[in-house]
Amino acid sequence: MTNSGKLKELDVDYGGITVDNIEQLRKVNIACFPVSYNDAFYRSVVSLKDENLCKFAYWNGFVVGAVCTRVEPIPDNSGRSRLYIMTLGVLAAYRGRGIGTKLIKSVLDYYDETKDTKLSTVDEILLHVQTSNEDAMKFYVDGFGFEKGEMVENYYSRIDPPHCYVLSKKLR
Repeated sequence: MTNSGKLKELDVDYGGITVDNIEQLRKVNIACFPVSYNDAFYRSVVSLKDENLCKFAYWNGFVVGAVCTRVEPIPDNSGRSRLYIMTLGVLAAYRGRGIGTKLIKSVLDYYDETKDTKLSTVDEILLHVQTSNEDAMKFYVDGFGFEKGEMVENYYSRIDPPHCYVLSKKLR
C-alpha cells in the first residue's frame, strides 16, 4: 500500500491468447465471473488470433487478468462495425491495482493506432453489464466515458438478476 491507503499500481506485460494457453483464460473466467463460458467461446477467442484485442495481463510471469474483444457488425448499419468487449477479468487479489484499466486502455490505444486502417469501419465500443454490477458500471462510465444505455431483460439465463445494461462509447 502507498501512504494514501491506495494499492500500488502494478506494471504488467501483455501476451496473446492461443490454443496453447487458452485453459489459463478459462481459469481466469471461472474465478472472475458468475457465468460459465462454453467451449465455443474459447474456440472463438483463439480463432480471432489478434493479441491486440484478446490478451492476458502478466505480472511477474503469472496471468493476473485478461480482456477479450471482437469486431462485430453494427445491426442495421450497413458496413459499419463496433468493438464488443466479451470479457474483462482481473483475479481478485490483483484488483484495484490498475490492471483492468490498463487492459481496456490497451484496446482503446490499439483502436486509435488503427482507426484509419485495420479498424476503419469501427464506430463504437460496447459491452453488457449485469444490472447489479455497480463496480463495473462505475469503472466504464467514470473511467472511460461509456454511457449507460438500455436495460436488456433476461440477457443471462443462469444468474440472478438476469438483466443487464448496454454500456457503449462512440469512438468517432
